[in-house]
Amino acid sequence: MSAATQHGHTPYYFVPAPSRFPVMAALGLLLVIYGASRWINGAGWGAYSVAAGLLLWAFTLQQWFRQAISESEGGLYSDRIDVSFRWSMSWFIFSEVMFFGAFFGALFWARVHALPSLGSLDNALLWPDFKAIWPSVQAGATGSPAGTVEPFTTMGPWPIPTINTALLLSSGVTLTIAHHALIAGERVKTIAFMWITVLLGILFLGLQGYEYSHAYHELNLKLSSGIYGSTFFMLTGFHGFHVFVGMLMLLFITIRIMKGHFTPQRHFGFEGAAWYWHFVDVVWLGLYIVVYWL
Repeated sequence: MSAATQHGHTPYYFVPAPSRFPVMAALGLLLVIYGASRWINGAGWGAYSVAAGLLLWAFTLQQWFRQAISESEGGLYSDRIDVSFRWSMSWFIFSEVMFFGAFFGALFWARVHALPSLGSLDNALLWPDFKAIWPSVQAGATGSPAGTVEPFTTMGPWPIPTINTALLLSSGVTLTIAHHALIAGERVKTIAFMWITVLLGILFLGLQGYEYSHAYHELNLKLSSGIYGSTFFMLTGFHGFHVFVGMLMLLFITIRIMKGHFTPQRHFGFEGAAWYWHFVDVVWLGLYIVVYWL
């Protein structure tokens, strides 16, 4: 993923030795899923199982990435490995596109098909008080004629979502500047703009945390607030998680740049993290328009 030796001095294709890391990752996944399923059903020990699984994940990732970095810096990765990493990252981002596409699709279906259908004459006798409007600002206006959804206020685009949009767009610019500086061999400039990018990601997460607190305590907007609340928190929440993961990627890449792990010619570790971050930016633009404005 970083600097490799010249062609002819690396293996034609690197075959790693048998590894314990996949088993450790699977065990961590088992602890998290099983613990979470027991936790939400009232078993207090489930929280400890989730915590143990997350700690095992963190340890496994640290050891696994450390080994991959050591192999890369040891000159074991040839051009074929570089191509393999590029394809792997491309398919990973494609899977993320499909992941968010499912939630965007759920929002589209609810607004364009389900809501008008529920408000049609066919259902007027069953729910005479139902009003097929989006989004709901009154109890029962869109999905709760029986009063099962508490009254809530919708989230508008100003000011926090708009500020966060500016932060993410700015982070894409600073990351691009850092990339060009890396290609030009300007290491100090690269590090400076990488730290700015990481800081912008942290600011985004902080503001989103404040937005969620405001939504819960002042707007009474919760995950249980009908289809609006569920799609709002699923889309923005998962996006926030992806921002967190991307910020960690950029943080570790910045540390590696400070250690001199990348060259202007060989730096796919940087490029892969940049691809992911730009993907996160594009998804947010879609969220900003569809969730906050429309």
